[in-house]
Amino acid sequence: MTDTRRDASSRTAAELLADCLIEQGCERIFTVPGESFLPVLDALHDRPSVDLVTCRQEGGAAFMACADGTMTGQPGIAFVTRGPGATNASIGVHVAHQDSQPMILFVGDVARPMRDREGFQEVDFPAFFGPICKWAATIDDPARVPEYIARAYATAISGRPGPVVLALPEDMLSEVVTVSPRPAIARPAQAPCPDAMQAMMAMIGDAASPIAIIGGAGWNHKAREHFQAFAERIGLPVATAFRRQDAISPRSHVYAGNLGYGPNPKLIARVQQADLILAVGARLGEATTDGYSVPTPEHPGQTLIHVHPDPEELNRVYQTDLALCCAMDEFAESAALWDDGTIIPFDAGAKAQREWEDWATPAPTDFPLDMGACVSFMRDQLPSDSIICNGAGNFSGWWHRFWRYDGFPTQLAPTAGAMGYGVPAAIAAARRFPDRTVVALAGDGDFLMNGQELATAVQHGCDMIVLVVDNSAYGTIRMHQEREFPGRVSATHLANPDFAALGAAFGAWSARAETTAQFQAALTEAKGRTGLRLIHCVIDIEQLAASGATISGLRNR
Repeated sequence: MTDTRRDASSRTAAELLADCLIEQGCERIFTVPGESFLPVLDALHDRPSVDLVTCRQEGGAAFMACADGTMTGQPGIAFVTRGPGATNASIGVHVAHQDSQPMILFVGDVARPMRDREGFQEVDFPAFFGPICKWAATIDDPARVPEYIARAYATAISGRPGPVVLALPEDMLSEVVTVSPRPAIARPAQAPCPDAMQAMMAMIGDAASPIAIIGGAGWNHKAREHFQAFAERIGLPVATAFRRQDAISPRSHVYAGNLGYGPNPKLIARVQQADLILAVGARLGEATTDGYSVPTPEHPGQTLIHVHPDPEELNRVYQTDLALCCAMDEFAESAALWDDGTIIPFDAGAKAQREWEDWATPAPTDFPLDMGACVSFMRDQLPSDSIICNGAGNFSGWWHRFWRYDGFPTQLAPTAGAMGYGVPAAIAAARRFPDRTVVALAGDGDFLMNGQELATAVQHGCDMIVLVVDNSAYGTIRMHQEREFPGRVSATHLANPDFAALGAAFGAWSARAETTAQFQAALTEAKGRTGLRLIHCVIDIEQLAASGATISGLRNR
């Protein structure tokens, strides 16, 4: 056994690791325990300032860490074991990478003498995770733990935020060292260049029909407040990037709606007809730009001003007429304070907002459970700062179109399009904001990816509502299937459990809704309760999306 006797100034590498995390401000860790990092779990036993959330599957733990980082702007922390634990957790790392969210995944690894022998559950983690994170490494020397932790935090929060993966050889964790944690890392402040700001204002002032696309890397309360003030002062229409709808208040008189899947056709036309596009924080990825078509990478006839915290994103895909590399909040504050009379206010902002209001107002349908009406009822019943969490699937379209994402943060949704994100994200939100209303949205296929994390919600006393929208299909894939191969259903039908009964088995209050009236009654009762509540919403497969599309309509096009 390793000799752990030491004087008062020494500690094991595992204890040092825990102290380094605390020094960096870590308050919560999501984990599925493993024997490969038992010394860390033992160290955390004596450090009650860290909330240790025990999860049921590593993918859920990683999603929770990703969501936590999204809400705080500081790295969400997850610990998993080697081999299958790490590969399960890779989905959360990929989401954090594509969503530009800070996260650190620690992986218990094989002992150093076992390396390169294909030891039990051995994986080359730097090679495995390297393509989907900002930095992946193994800590072999316990004396360098403070260095690696400080670098991990700096890497995760600087430039374009993202995930870091650190492997921890199990024998290293028990070694005794006498080094101390490094001080907490702060994100570097990157102010915009004054000359570039002046050039930007002149370009906007010369434009006839500009539009802004906002939300993404490094967006925070300060960026939201100041950019909204700037846009409102000059009447600039503001669209949000895919699943970044809380980047501006929906009550703003310049909010034009959201881009992504199923957007307002009038908003698409507005972007296509704009002579100047101001992209702030957004990478202008495939989903936001409808496959790099709105706008196109060369955007002929349009001027593109791209503001992003990472120089590697500027001119990476899109030809940029003016690039500003700076922090989003620093840029937004500078824009809000800049008033040299260059820009004559536009009247397009108010018109764009009216177009969005019309689009975001649901029309009645003949379906027994009218999801548009359900979202409208939710808006009337739940607080405006409710945190809405969803994974991937056709079901999310109703909330993307009809919900008002007021407050910040109020939208936790993977831009990477990963299924199974909603329930874990809601658990992270309920732990981070216990006084706010948290709603997890999931389709039937989406829910069963990580529905077992309901056990985590109950174990940790999470106060949250879960809505399972059940159409007995992988609805998004079925939609594409009907477009490409009408009437030839293959592999998209689902035989589902009674989700209300399943929720009750986990300890939730639950209800089943097959009509709009039943949903309204169930939500009203759920709102009056605390703890875990689940409503099983059974809808017709024909009711595909908020756009009004139906299976038969696609089949008979």
